[in-house]
Amino acid sequence: MIGIYLSGTGNTKHCIEKLVSLIDDKARCVPIEDPQIIHTLERNDTIILGYPTQFSNVPFMVRDFIRNNASLWMGKKIFCVSTMGLFSGDSTGCTARILKKYGAEILGGLQIKMPDSVCDSKLLKKDIDENRQIVKNADKRIEKVAEQIRNGKYPQEGLSLTAHVKGLLGQRLWFYRKTNGYTDKLKISAACIGCGLCIKECPMGNIQIKNGRAVSGDRCTMCYRCISLCPEKAITLLGNQVTEQCRYEKYK
Repeated sequence: MIGIYLSGTGNTKHCIEKLVSLIDDKARCVPIEDPQIIHTLERNDTIILGYPTQFSNVPFMVRDFIRNNASLWMGKKIFCVSTMGLFSGDSTGCTARILKKYGAEILGGLQIKMPDSVCDSKLLKKDIDENRQIVKNADKRIEKVAEQIRNGKYPQEGLSLTAHVKGLLGQRLWFYRKTNGYTDKLKISAACIGCGLCIKECPMGNIQIKNGRAVSGDRCTMCYRCISLCPEKAITLLGNQVTEQCRYEKYK
């Protein structure tokens, strides 16, 4: 078994690492951008795949990774896990449907509420005690699900036709332009000091330093990693000002 994940603010990383360790304490977890990820997946038949929900959809980087490595999934057993701030719809189902096309066996799906990670929007923001309670609730769910999986029972969240309709009509059609590809909307203000942290952390290699200041390309996967870590709060995406740098570490 192997756990793989895309995680911007640490929410999904925490959930995957906790779930995998409770199922198999010898199993590893690695980020999807790990240079050895293909080799690692080739050696494992059971995969727990985690990512954050974006408008009831899967980050394009994750979809791209699956499609670009189509031959890798034949015969693999995959359990899809998505994290969400409020509404997930069928975000696990979105990935499951692609993986099935390439011969994967979908074991199930789990959609977990975690603290909102959109740093440049006031929507869904809660105080630190409320977010800590959300994490505690998530941990309890993960513990229960891990016990179910050890007993051979996988939850099927987000995989039904009903969930598909809810995700499609609830968010995905409304926000199609935001999720049908990478975005070029990442904004870096004059507050940038050119420290290069965003370049190091970006899973897409989408940021460069030019004339002492960070400059974005057009391949942002909306993970919010750079926004949550920028020491000058100089980066925004959906909003125009950082309201809170949301990191899982704050709520432990």
